[in-house]
Amino acid sequence: MPPEATASWGLDDWLRYQERLHPAAIELGLNRVARVADRLGLRLSPPVTLTIGGTNGKGSTTTLLALIYRQAGYRVGAYTSPHLYRYNERVAINGAPVGDEALCRAFLAVEAARAGESLTYFEFGTLAALYLFREAAVEVQVLEVGLGGRLDAVNILDADLALVTNIGLDHRDWLGPDRESIGAEKAGIFRAQRLAICVDAAPPASLLKAAADLQIPVQRWDRQDFGIQNSSTGWHWQGAGRELRDLPLPGLPGEHQLLNAAGAIAAIESLQAVLPVSDAAIRAALPALRLAGRLERRADLLLDVAHNAEAAEVLAAYLDHQYHGRKLHWLVGMLADKPVERIAEILAPHIAQAWVCDLPPPRGLSANELTRRLNTAGIGAVACGSADNTLAAARSHSQEGLPILACGSFLTIAALEALL
Repeated sequence: MPPEATASWGLDDWLRYQERLHPAAIELGLNRVARVADRLGLRLSPPVTLTIGGTNGKGSTTTLLALIYRQAGYRVGAYTSPHLYRYNERVAINGAPVGDEALCRAFLAVEAARAGESLTYFEFGTLAALYLFREAAVEVQVLEVGLGGRLDAVNILDADLALVTNIGLDHRDWLGPDRESIGAEKAGIFRAQRLAICVDAAPPASLLKAAADLQIPVQRWDRQDFGIQNSSTGWHWQGAGRELRDLPLPGLPGEHQLLNAAGAIAAIESLQAVLPVSDAAIRAALPALRLAGRLERRADLLLDVAHNAEAAEVLAAYLDHQYHGRKLHWLVGMLADKPVERIAEILAPHIAQAWVCDLPPPRGLSANELTRRLNTAGIGAVACGSADNTLAAARSHSQEGLPILACGSFLTIAALEALL
């Protein structure tokens, strides 16, 4: 049994408590978390809410939307997960991560309202974020779905606008074996008489059926309800009877960020009647977009949190464009539930050698096991153990003028942060 919570606890105490509070790390379902939310009054007159679901691009889209609304003068709350370096990253008010004291105050309020209800780590944190957004009187809150959509804790709120970035084969143990079953789960964030946007290039029939059953029109990228066009000075965005020309490129690198930005602007335009935003706010926000661990150069490393096949394909396209066939050394650690062989196949043309670190059990793969699987998949790999040993080995063999690629898991990038 976890110890009894007290008002004197610090942030680390609260996080350890939440990790032990529920018998399962993940338990999808809304009944428990909704009951606690209602005791806290979090579903009574919430601010304008945007819920962002999908497989990849959720964090970038959430961050950009929050940034645009801040540039437009609104008070904004943004909730993202997982965090990369510090838990506080998950809850930001007006662009600043909330402090330990505020989080502890919110956790204490959630604990008091829990009344014996069992909550997972993510559910506890979601309620705390909504509590702090209400306390700060934010005018708009942008919420990133943690897992799936239909039964994710974020979905206790009826979003004014739901945006699905894309649908890939991730978390299949929880969401289903194929894109159709996963698409149905992602579409669970849609609401009748509310706005919906889908940025997926080929939406599953299950997602479109869910929207049709709710009788909501979905703005779709694949149907060219909105789109982009490159220009010599930036890019153009086109929507229904509206065009934004010569926009600056997003501050995050990679062609895929244009797609994320296109979806975000479609959301902004859809909510203009509720939250007016000037073109100037959009133009100011785009180049200011930053997000740790997304094609981020740190010292001699290129850090990316890519950890599924779809993200690996985006990363491979960037490597092909940026390095023109030159191969990078790869520092990698991965979780056991990720498609190791498929990721290796996608990245193989861009990899000279893999240097493999341990990730902690029970979900993390040992360096020896991951090395065996990478070798079987055709990538030369060496098990190095700890993150510092792995970094030293990769650095001793890296090529001058080329960064070391580090990706495979949020945990891999977080482990390197302490070393940098």
